[in-house]
Amino acid sequence: MARVITVAVVDDDRMLLDGLRAWLGGVPELRLVATAATVGELLAAADGHLPYGAGAPGYTEPDIAPPDIVLLDLVLRDGSAPTDNIRRLLRTGSRVLMISTVPDRSRIIEAIRAGADGYLTKDHDLPTLVTAIKDLATGRGAHSPELAFACAHDSSPARPRLSPRERQILLDYASGMTLKSAARRAGITVHTAKDYLDRVKAKYQQAGRPTYTKLDLARRVREDHLDGG
Repeated sequence: MARVITVAVVDDDRMLLDGLRAWLGGVPELRLVATAATVGELLAAADGHLPYGAGAPGYTEPDIAPPDIVLLDLVLRDGSAPTDNIRRLLRTGSRVLMISTVPDRSRIIEAIRAGADGYLTKDHDLPTLVTAIKDLATGRGAHSPELAFACAHDSSPARPRLSPRERQILLDYASGMTLKSAARRAGITVHTAKDYLDRVKAKYQQAGRPTYTKLDLARRVREDHLDGG
């Protein structure tokens, strides 16, 4: 039997929350366990510091683990910073899918930099949303046209310019290959492959995003959607 994916939604639009309850209620692989108007409300309800139904409307199921996926509205009326909201949710162990009314390129990049795992505008249909949630639950990113466009046109200093060969070695090595295997696939020596990898690390260091380990490199691939997402 497939594992049920638990989902929470943070959004201050009551009509949207009601719509998502109806939508997700018809998907057997997903279970909507919580809704809240702010991240603070969601976390307080999860910790038992608010009664169920307090505010808008809080956790719907008591005594549950942090949800697998949180759908987070990009701009909330409480004035909270999207990047702070993302980081607070990530600390609980949930993955974060940003949802917004508009594909604001700079805000998309900022959200991904903060650790969000994907970005969807609210005009997508239910199958697209369900696919994104399932992708996140399996450890992948939630790819969308607006996210791909934003990443492709990201010219901020925080996103290093990598040569095609640097990118190839980074992707292969970060995906789990040994440096020797990555070099063989690229048709170059291990020494040359290491030079490319060192250049990648140096570029991220110069961009203010220190990258030392293989895990760091894999994180940069996800953050910058270098794998085509």
